[in-house]
Amino acid sequence: KPLISAHGPANDSARNNSDCPHVVLPDEVFFTISVVGVLENLLVLLAVIRNKNLQSPMYLFICSLAVSDMLGSLYKILENILIMFRNTGYLEPRGTFETTADDIIDSLFVLSLLGSISSLSVIAADRYLTIFHALQYHSIMTMRRTVIILGVVWTFCTGSGITMVIFSHHVPTVLTFASLFPLMLVFILGLYVHMFLLARSHARKISRLPRTNMKGALTLTILLGVFIFCWAPFVLHILLMTFCPNNPYCACYMSLFQVNGMLIMCNAVIDPLIYAFRSPELRQAFKNMLFCSRCQ
Repeated sequence: KPLISAHGPANDSARNNSDCPHVVLPDEVFFTISVVGVLENLLVLLAVIRNKNLQSPMYLFICSLAVSDMLGSLYKILENILIMFRNTGYLEPRGTFETTADDIIDSLFVLSLLGSISSLSVIAADRYLTIFHALQYHSIMTMRRTVIILGVVWTFCTGSGITMVIFSHHVPTVLTFASLFPLMLVFILGLYVHMFLLARSHARKISRLPRTNMKGALTLTILLGVFIFCWAPFVLHILLMTFCPNNPYCACYMSLFQVNGMLIMCNAVIDPLIYAFRSPELRQAFKNMLFCSRCQ
């Protein structure tokens, strides 16, 4: 598929025009990283569910990002299982079942990207409210509104993800897929610029805010930087594969397809480590869950 092309690198004609060898990574590496990503993000979800002190809008938005990361890891696990069944002869190559299963798996991948972009955006908006509307924050961002926001976000992401996979062979779909990246950056950058301008005029007021508010903004910056580093190479791959598949320079970059895919899997592993490192409450919840006998 032009949009995802999950099972292979650049096409043959592109490889013939380039001297760059195709980089191949063992399936075991992808599978191991994906399993670790699922387990880590599942631990985040369980920690928030089991600890009432973590059940706040901020941590619910973090859970939304954790679900997105988990879907990205689950996508690769299911893909590997599907390929294994096909290679062992249990599935008819390019049969109806494999085609349908492949569409469902690809939907998980697109949903992971859309969910990550949406979750980072709502986390940015939440951090903005905690800094510049601290006194009104709890009346603005109630748990009910948080649940409604997440419901709207995931309904939109699910519908958009299915639509993108169905029309993945159309160029407008590829452009829409790739444009989500800069749109998210423009939105968050706009919030950052506005926060900076307000910070200059309210420096004394901001200095009196709890350190957790500013720490949350820094955590968002780290999460955003990791997300861009891990996903941008793959988005660039999609654009090059669509608009210059036979160019030798494009083909040379596309020979790194599996490396770019591994970066996406690594994003799901890194994010929970960031949560744990930046949040003492979540770190303590992890310790209580993993070493409960010692804690007691």
